[in-house]
Amino acid sequence: MKKGLGKGLGALIQTPIEKSMEASPLQEIDISLIEPNPMQPRKSFPEEPLEELAQSIQEFGIVQPIVVNENNGVYTIIAGERRYRAAHIVELKTIPCIIKTYSEMEALQVALIENVQRQDLNPIEEAMCYHQLGEYFFFNREEIGKKVGKSRNTISARMNLLNLDQDVQKHIISGELSASHGAKLVGLPIDHQIEICEKIITQNLGIREIEALVSKTQQSEQSTNPKKTQNKIYTNAEIDLKEYLGANVNIKGKEDKGKIEIEYSSKEELSRIIGIIRG
Repeated sequence: MKKGLGKGLGALIQTPIEKSMEASPLQEIDISLIEPNPMQPRKSFPEEPLEELAQSIQEFGIVQPIVVNENNGVYTIIAGERRYRAAHIVELKTIPCIIKTYSEMEALQVALIENVQRQDLNPIEEAMCYHQLGEYFFFNREEIGKKVGKSRNTISARMNLLNLDQDVQKHIISGELSASHGAKLVGLPIDHQIEICEKIITQNLGIREIEALVSKTQQSEQSTNPKKTQNKIYTNAEIDLKEYLGANVNIKGKEDKGKIEIEYSSKEELSRIIGIIRG
C-alpha cells in the first residue's frame, strides 16, 4: 500500500487537468450526490473569498472540475471543496467532476497532499495535514517533506505548533499571531504561553523581543522547578523521536543517564526503523 502511494500527488492526480480527464472522463454530477470529505483538514472557509469565487462561477462557470471518489452512488470530494461550496452559493444543479477510484486511504492521502500543495491553509490546518500523514501512513517528517516538497525542518516547525495551547492556536488561525511568533512559545508551560501570546498581540512584539521574553521565562521556570523542566525535556524528545521514526518511543532515565525504548510490531517495521536510523 505504502509503496504505491509513495509516488506522491502527481502519480495519483495527474497534472495538468487535461491528463486527468484523459484517464477519467469529465462528468456532470448532481450536486446533491456530492459530499465534502469528512477528513478535510481545512476547517475555515473565509466568506469574502468564497463569495468572490461564487461570482466568478456564476459568470464563467466552473473552469476547473473538482475531483471526487465514487462509492455506492455517493461522490466524496478529494480536491475542490471551495468550488463545491461556491457552487452551492449560486445554486448550481450539477458540477463538472473527474471521478477517481481510490481506496479510502489513498483518497485521504491525495486529499491531504492536495490541500498542502494549494498553499491556502492557515498554519494550524497545514500542521494538521502533516500530522494526519504521519498518523495514518506512518510517514516520518522527512518523508512528509519529500511528498509535499518542503524541508524536514519546515515540517517540524509547523507540526510543533500543534503542541501549543488551543487558545494560542486560535490566535494563529485568526492571523493575530504569526506561525513564527507561535513557534517561539512551543515548549513553554500553558500559562506562560497564554501570557506571552497576549503580550505579543497587545504590544506588537517583534521576534527578538519575544525571544528575550521567552528566555527570561525559561530561566525563571528552571530555577523554581528544575525537575518539571527536566521532565518536559524528556517529553519533547519522545515526541520528536516518535514523529521522526514513525514509532512509539519511551525515554527512561535521570539527568545523566537512561535508555531509549523503540517499539515495533513486525520485522518489516523493524527494518524500516533501522533504515531511518542508518540514514
